[in-house]
Amino acid sequence: MPEARSRGLRAVSDLPRLRVIEERDAPAVLDAFDDDDMRRQGTIRTLEEAENWVSFMGGRGERLALAIDLGGHMVGAVVVSSIDQENETGWFWYWMHRDHRGKGWMSRAAVTLADHALTEMFLHRLELGHRANNPASGGVARAAGFIQEGIEREKFLVNGVRIDVHTYARLATDPWPETPRLPLDL
Repeated sequence: MPEARSRGLRAVSDLPRLRVIEERDAPAVLDAFDDDDMRRQGTIRTLEEAENWVSFMGGRGERLALAIDLGGHMVGAVVVSSIDQENETGWFWYWMHRDHRGKGWMSRAAVTLADHALTEMFLHRLELGHRANNPASGGVARAAGFIQEGIEREKFLVNGVRIDVHTYARLATDPWPETPRLPLDL
């Protein structure tokens, strides 16, 4: 496929795919959380804590946690959690290993899972929030079709500094974004 590469296209194998998080992902989770930017996502300092996180993420029904898999290695996660079947809502969140940020993969992963949640999981509303000092996360949210709804002023205290949180939602009835999707293996 050299011609495709010269035109700026990628071979399909160069792109990650989404799959359910598995026990074998614990070392990758531990490595990802060894990063100051990940501290607000949780504290995972040992392999045992990473194994516990992976086990917890496997709880189907309460959440759908997907690994962003590149060549058999987990490089990120995208999750719908706090699923409320009665109100058809879920909390949406994501993270990417520091070595794989800035490639557009998180936006593609987020739109893929959001589409799935709003169709196959029969949810009507997905919600998310990101720190105001993390504009890249807002870019992911918008690329995945989320619309900003508000600001939770001074919600977090980080290193003695109050930080706002920008809140977003995507409804099943919102326009679907044009962001390319990733393969989804469930």
